[in-house]
Amino acid sequence: MEEPEAITVDNTEQTPEVTPQEATIPANVISFKHVNISQRKLRVLTDISFNMKQGEFVYLIGKTGTGKSSILKTLIGELKPEGEEAMMIGYDLLNLKKKQIPEMRKKIGVVFQDYQLLQDRTVIENLMFVLRATQWKDKSAMLNRCEEVLTLVGLETKDFKLPSQLSGGEQQRVCIARALLNSPDLILADEPTGNLDPITAEEIFQAFHHINQAGTTILMATHNFQMIDKFPSRAICIEDGKLIDSLV
Repeated sequence: MEEPEAITVDNTEQTPEVTPQEATIPANVISFKHVNISQRKLRVLTDISFNMKQGEFVYLIGKTGTGKSSILKTLIGELKPEGEEAMMIGYDLLNLKKKQIPEMRKKIGVVFQDYQLLQDRTVIENLMFVLRATQWKDKSAMLNRCEEVLTLVGLETKDFKLPSQLSGGEQQRVCIARALLNSPDLILADEPTGNLDPITAEEIFQAFHHINQAGTTILMATHNFQMIDKFPSRAICIEDGKLIDSLV
């Protein structure tokens, strides 16, 4: 298979009025100490601890139903954890207020297995929707940013296509472009190749690793062990409610 052109990412902050305090990212992008996570009052994970440093690429692995998605939901503010410490990009998830969640989500990118694209809008309209939702105002700057991220993922000629006119791999690349719009400090990917064939899955893994090599921190939940073997990195395994870290 032909090696795709390396992707480079401009991590310059695009959103306006960022104070120095907001722009400072701690050495540990994620820091969990003795954290409990529950869904609908049912305990999913107990006493978990792990750290992620800035610039790392970490796989989150484990059987279906072990809690991978629960960790990601906690990191985007959908679930409220309990415990000693749960920090992400400087936000205290234990005491996170609802009004802080939109602000926090501007600084992370999320890539889903099922794409979650607006089916009645073109690629560029999907991206513009996100920029408007994150308080971008200048239409020219918005269009320029959309073109930049689509070029980064090799879709610069697909901007006026509807999602239904794209392959599964192309739709996932749109999702990666969407995640990059606000030059995030962290990208969370939830089984991003779960619906893709092996060749397309490899292309998506290469894209993520190129983005990481350019400086973006990435946490990917996946069960694609074939791709993990091809693109090795630190892995955290969830087993019987506990975390097993490949670095420990």
